[in-house]
Amino acid sequence: MSAVGIGVIGVGVISDTYLANLGSFPDVEVKAVGDIDLERARTQAEKYGIAVHGGAEVVLDHPDVDLVVNLTVPAAHIEVSRRAIAAGKHVWSEKPLGLDRDGAAQLLREADAAGLRVGSAPDTLLGPGFQAARRAIDSGRIGRPLFAQTIFQTQGPDLWHPNPAFLFAQGAGPLLDMGPYYFSALVSLLGPVDRVAAIGSKAQEERTIRTGPAAGTTFVVEVPSTMQVIAAFESGAQSQSLLSFDSALERHGVLEIHGTEGTIVLPDPNQFTGRIAVVEPLGVLRDGMKLEQTWIEIEHDDIEVGRGLGTLDMVRAIAEDRPHIASGELGYHVLDVLLSAAESAAGAQTVHVGSTVAPVPLLPDGFDPFAATL
Repeated sequence: MSAVGIGVIGVGVISDTYLANLGSFPDVEVKAVGDIDLERARTQAEKYGIAVHGGAEVVLDHPDVDLVVNLTVPAAHIEVSRRAIAAGKHVWSEKPLGLDRDGAAQLLREADAAGLRVGSAPDTLLGPGFQAARRAIDSGRIGRPLFAQTIFQTQGPDLWHPNPAFLFAQGAGPLLDMGPYYFSALVSLLGPVDRVAAIGSKAQEERTIRTGPAAGTTFVVEVPSTMQVIAAFESGAQSQSLLSFDSALERHGVLEIHGTEGTIVLPDPNQFTGRIAVVEPLGVLRDGMKLEQTWIEIEHDDIEVGRGLGTLDMVRAIAEDRPHIASGELGYHVLDVLLSAAESAAGAQTVHVGSTVAPVPLLPDGFDPFAATL
C-alpha cells in the first residue's frame, strides 16, 4: 500500500492546521481541496502545494481521493458528508457531526450500507495527553470513577472574532461549539450518557462585534450563551459541566475526574497535550493538622500533533481492520447528549438519552503519526 488520498472540502480558517498536519503524515496525501469560494480554494491549494482545487465536486469526483475531510460550516456537515458517502469516499467531519439526530443517523446508515467509515471531531482524544490520562484511569490509578467536573467559561468569541454571529446562532452557542470537546472526553472516560438535566440563559439578546470591519455592529443571540449540564452515565458516574460565553473571568480546559482512590486532572480537551496529575486521599486529618495534599505528576510523551490526527487514525484503522477512535457513532452519541441538554434547558426537565455507544478504544501502543506504516 501507499499513502492514502485525502480531499478537503471547506478551506476556512481551521483548514490551515489540518492541511499543515496532514502534509506531515507519511501515510496520507492531500490530493484536492474544494470550497464554495473558488478563490479561497485556489489560495489554500497554492499555499500547501496541492495540485487540484475548485468546488466540492473536484474533491468528490477525484479518483485518487479515498477519504473526504469535511470542514464546512456545521449546517452543511450532513449534506456534504452524505455526498461524500454517495461518491464512495470515507468521511471525517469537523464537529458537530450534524445538527439533528435524524440527519446524523441517516448518514451513519448510508455509510454502513456502503461499507464506508465516518469519523467525527474532536480528535483531541487521540492526543498523547488524553491517551496517557485515559490509561492511568483504566489502570485503576484513581479507583472507580465517581463524578467529573468540566468548566469552559469565557467572555465570548465576539471579543476577538470579526464575524461572531454564527457562534451565537442555532446549532452553535457554547453548548454545540465547545460542548463536543468536553462531552467526547467524558464519554470516552466514563462511557455512554443515560440522562441529562440542564439550564440555560442569555446574558444579552443582542451582542456587539468588537473587532474587524464590522466592529460596532450588533447581532441577535439566538441560543443560550450559558449552559449548565448535569449528566448521569450508564456506568453510574455523574458529571457537571459549565459552558459559558458570558464570564468576565477566563477559565477553560478544566477537566477533573474524581474516583474512589483519588482525583486526576486531565489536559484541556481542546488541546492535544497538557498536564496530568493525581492527588490521593488523605490518611487522616486531626485537629491542628495542616491540610496538605501532594499532586503526583504523570509523565507522558509530548509528541507535537494536532487536528488531522483523527483522519490518520481512520486511515490506519481501515488498513489494520480495527475500529477507529473518534468514530461517527461517538460523534452521534455526543450530538444526542448535547441536543438532549438543549431540550432539557428549554423544557426544564430531565431528558433520557436515546442512543448509546460502544467503549471508545485507545490508540495502539507505539502509535507514531510520523512513521510510514502503509
